[in-house]
Amino acid sequence: MIRRVTVVRIRRGAEGNVNADLQWLGNSLGLFGLRDKDSSCFRIFITLVRKGDAVSSDEIAERLNLSRGTVVHHLIKLMDSGIVVREKERYLLREQSLLRLIDDLKRDTESVFAELREVAKEIDERIH
Repeated sequence: MIRRVTVVRIRRGAEGNVNADLQWLGNSLGLFGLRDKDSSCFRIFITLVRKGDAVSSDEIAERLNLSRGTVVHHLIKLMDSGIVVREKERYLLREQSLLRLIDDLKRDTESVFAELREVAKEIDERIH
């Protein structure tokens, strides 16, 4: 499975607004692109954060008044980023809390960088 985690340094706005903080968090993880003009990916993300348990794409589509195709498109993107998992035709966040989710993503990236570092070391040793 390919996971693509994008981290973008974005200035955080005023604290205290949960939706603004969720938008900042998702933007910082590269989840919401410029093409998401109706904020459908953001709305799906919020639904998963607030729901807490597994939900079907049909339930999300109905709740947000989106087509199932749009929902599935964004869910695939969220799964590719390692944020969302699929269990028995239902979707949920990889972790029940955002803090644990971020900790997991950090461990994932540290593991990738450790492997990159090891390969770089081996290459340096072979060419020098």
